[in-house]
Amino acid sequence: MRLIGVVIPPTEENWREPDVWVARTEQLDTPTVGTATLVAPLRRFWADPAGAMANPDGREVEVGGDSDGGGLEVVPPVLPEARVVCVGLNYADHIAEGSFANVERPPHPTLFARWTRSLTAGGVSAPTNANEGGLDWEGEIAAWVGAPLRTATEDEARAAILGYSTFNDLTSRIAQKLTSQWILGKNGDRSGPIGPLVTADEVGDLRDGLRLQTRVNGEVVQQSTTDLQIYEVAATLAHISQTLTLQPGDILCTGTPAGVGYARDPQWLLQDGDVVEVEVERLGVLRTPIVGPEGR
Repeated sequence: MRLIGVVIPPTEENWREPDVWVARTEQLDTPTVGTATLVAPLRRFWADPAGAMANPDGREVEVGGDSDGGGLEVVPPVLPEARVVCVGLNYADHIAEGSFANVERPPHPTLFARWTRSLTAGGVSAPTNANEGGLDWEGEIAAWVGAPLRTATEDEARAAILGYSTFNDLTSRIAQKLTSQWILGKNGDRSGPIGPLVTADEVGDLRDGLRLQTRVNGEVVQQSTTDLQIYEVAATLAHISQTLTLQPGDILCTGTPAGVGYARDPQWLLQDGDVVEVEVERLGVLRTPIVGPEGR
């Protein structure tokens, strides 16, 4: 099953705040445009994902399109309070190309946080910042937690993975490297595009080696397979759960392979007018147009 979030605006009869619903789509590639089927309101879905998917609402809606009379707005199906935990160094070739090349590989994953406000759906523009030379791309895969995890084993963590999405960890490198903490550079406005949630039964196991490719204006800049990850997704979730309880709707972004822009000579960063695409086998293509600072 492929799942997205959609914003249902208030009606003349009901002037409450807009509702976010989880909806089923047949599409993998973004931006998502066309017909989708409502599954459940966002909070009801994450209270019982299996139950919601087994008994969907069933109404069809039009989603995406232009801002003048198009379909419902597509958003990530993420709770505002969800934790988004990211693995910073998870492919040996990415470690070797960057500023950590001469540092001994740590025994535990390097983790940092994103806020949900930085997440967007595919097709939404990502703005550069006036004090940066541009944005850097980091194509990767996000794993969605579908059940509570507290002091979990790897097998328990693997069973709790609801599904996966394409993800692009767009990074402001100057802000990232001002201090040893990466959070500022990893939380720019609209810097976390994420694709539809594809349930694990359709995706399989990342240890089998899904192909991942990132393209800028059609040119391949990253290419790898997920079996090359150093810290496997279930092991990482189990590790995190020893300290904090993961809840349904939390996300683990699993890291990027070699080929990022800042490590190139000459350096290559995303500018106004560029288009970056992250394509992952079985997960589709996540497309993000880049705009200048005035687009923030």
